[in-house]
Amino acid sequence: MTTSSSRGVRFWLIRALRIATVAALAPLPFILLFAVVDPPVTMVMLGRVASRLAAGESPVWPEHRPVSRREMAPALRRAVLASEDDRFYLHHGIDFVELDKALDRRKRGGKLRGASTLSQQVAKNIFLWNGRSFVRKGMEAYLTLWLELLLSKERILDLYINLAEWGPNQFGAEAGARHHFRKSAAKLTREEAARMAAILPAPRRWSPRGSVATRRIPAILQRMQYAAPKTEPQ
Repeated sequence: MTTSSSRGVRFWLIRALRIATVAALAPLPFILLFAVVDPPVTMVMLGRVASRLAAGESPVWPEHRPVSRREMAPALRRAVLASEDDRFYLHHGIDFVELDKALDRRKRGGKLRGASTLSQQVAKNIFLWNGRSFVRKGMEAYLTLWLELLLSKERILDLYINLAEWGPNQFGAEAGARHHFRKSAAKLTREEAARMAAILPAPRRWSPRGSVATRRIPAILQRMQYAAPKTEPQ
């Protein structure tokens, strides 16, 4: 005979399962919407707003100017891939090849470098917060898989370029290009695009004309000579 306590446990288990299911599926309508609409704001932007408010900095709201693919210099798209994820067309959101390399470097005593793909960074920028906890990384992986299922690679790249941080309180390549080079993203030269991409790992600390970008651009320019691969090379 079912006791009242067991019925209560079952009730709460079913309720928790329903809540977890709703929470898991909640991002999907937004991801489908982002196939045609650029997010007006992201969790990373809101985090910057909060930190600037706490520090008494102004302007509080970030500069963010999303633009269409036609309004981006083609060199900028290739530079971003060359700098951040040159295997973008070879993985399905999580690059296990680069992940294995990062773990191998760590085992040999090297610094554990991030192996996040562009898709993972888009998922984090839109929905999550900065951090390295296992819970956040698990949520990031889950959202990344949905991004890859529901959006095309080109659209994910568009979102990355329009949402990434490109300078102090500057989000999107258009805002970054106007901040750093006083021109639109469509008018960036090949070297300027490479310099913009070179600062993406730390855009608030590095300048496109600084020493770090100058050291990084030869490798980026070399990779930019080749089309972004869409199939595994022979």
